[in-house]
Amino acid sequence: VKLILNAHECVPSLVHGDLWSGNQAYTKEGDPVIFDPAVYYGDREVDIAMTYLFGSNSASFYSTYNTCWPLSPGHELRKTVYNLYHILNHYVLFGGGYLTQAQVMMNTILKAPL
Repeated sequence: VKLILNAHECVPSLVHGDLWSGNQAYTKEGDPVIFDPAVYYGDREVDIAMTYLFGSNSASFYSTYNTCWPLSPGHELRKTVYNLYHILNHYVLFGGGYLTQAQVMMNTILKAPL
């Protein structure tokens, strides 16, 4: 994990910190809103990674984001690293299939070419 993250030049950004689909909605007028933040400064990729957990955003969201501020090479593997924390946390809280999901993620990280 240290090698994966050290290879990435992270520009600290103010992140939402809990940006899964349950913390996103739209007003009656159709404007997007986010709520229930756990704000901190970190890698902007943590928020993008979390949007893939428990449902994901639209393809246009990701393409627009990448047009405005492209993700750097290696972001797919970092997404796994960043989301592993949340899956392990859910395993501790809820048990069940989260253990298998965490094991798959850890194997992905361990087998990644560096």
